[in-house]
Amino acid sequence: MNFGIYEAAVAAVILAVLTGIRMMSSARTASLGNWIGSAAMLAAIALVLWHNNIIGTAELYAAMGLGALVGIVLALRVTMIRMPQMVALLNGLGGGASFLVALSVIFQNHEAMDIPARSTGQLALIIGAVTLSGSLVAAGKLHGLLPQRPVRIRGAGILSFLFLAALGGLGSWATFADAGTAAVVSLAVLALALLFGIHFTLPIGGADMPVAISLLNSYSGLAASICGFAINDILLVSIGAIVGAAGLILTRIMCRAMNRSLIDVLTGGAERANAAPAKAQSPAFAPAAAEEPTAAADPASLLASASSVIVIPGYGMALAQAQSQVRALYDLLESRGTTVRFAIHPVAGRMPGHMNVLLAEVDIPYELLVEMDAINPDFASTDVALVVGACDVVNPAANTAEGTPIYGMPVLRAEDAKNVIVCNMDRRPGYSGVENTLYAMSKVCFIEGNAAETLERLTVAVGASAAS
Repeated sequence: MNFGIYEAAVAAVILAVLTGIRMMSSARTASLGNWIGSAAMLAAIALVLWHNNIIGTAELYAAMGLGALVGIVLALRVTMIRMPQMVALLNGLGGGASFLVALSVIFQNHEAMDIPARSTGQLALIIGAVTLSGSLVAAGKLHGLLPQRPVRIRGAGILSFLFLAALGGLGSWATFADAGTAAVVSLAVLALALLFGIHFTLPIGGADMPVAISLLNSYSGLAASICGFAINDILLVSIGAIVGAAGLILTRIMCRAMNRSLIDVLTGGAERANAAPAKAQSPAFAPAAAEEPTAAADPASLLASASSVIVIPGYGMALAQAQSQVRALYDLLESRGTTVRFAIHPVAGRMPGHMNVLLAEVDIPYELLVEMDAINPDFASTDVALVVGACDVVNPAANTAEGTPIYGMPVLRAEDAKNVIVCNMDRRPGYSGVENTLYAMSKVCFIEGNAAETLERLTVAVGASAAS
């Protein structure tokens, strides 16, 4: 095999992957970018088979065909509301693939491997197993099979240290042991790493799932990259490193958006002081029901007369699957000459970009989706801010309620708009447990109920108000 040809092919595949990723940053080119990325990964598989002279092995194609069939079925059946669970599961499968490759190499080629290759094999085994079990726990939390509140164990920090010490000790033993001993010890490493993945993920609360998903995505890439060192495959090292670096960058962005450290997220520390719903420390706070009705309390009239509207989607929109009703209202307002934009908070939803995906499903123009930092200054000149299933990300208490989980978290400044309409299921606090002081403001019209139903009625009422 001419290594120069293989190296050039690897570079071409990596460039194709990077090109596909870059194209996904724009709605107009995202579909093509996805196809390019998928084609590049198919080429990577073919290249690995060719490089290892196993391209004619029939069993491999049977396995790939079965995997492709499962993937197609899942892709067709999964709904947008379940996309976070799907992403978490795919992260876990990536980690699982890495630990299976590492385990296979350890079992078959241990004696032929040098010490660095053996040690990286053990590390790939550990990180891959942690990624698999941790991702399954994350998917279970997102799907409601496990409690979404942080699950804490007394002495969890000491237990984590013991896990890491045991994994390090067993991994070192397997690295320097003979083949038979290494195989047995590696199975113990695998079992311990799977348990550590569960222990690692259980303390993460449902509100912190965007961070958990991006971090586990990084782990899946890291496991693949380290596995590439163990089997001496430059392509796996490179592609895994790209995924790992992207996941770490995204994790940092998510933590910054919530104004909390990664340690707080991983230990549930951000929610520790808030076992019961907390009241925002604001002298102006009062239950929204106590507000006297105002002359501008008719939400349909507000929207019908507005020249500018900012829509703020949240996880409640995803639960109600109300994106189609959001699109219908957008079409009506746009047809009347109203300027409509969508304010996207980085951690709205249960995975990075969750709101973007839901709105793209109903063909909301991507250029109308504006990030928090860019749109916050515009609320003051906006006639109506329409909140759809969002709570914590629009809670002004983030600026005042010291000692609560959301204190200091950057939020969308909906309260600066001239009028605010909130379409939420109820007035209860969000995942943070902090009461939303936005609801108490006299400029706020609160429409309680399922967002899909309330938005549908609101759209009809806006149409009727405009016609009259």
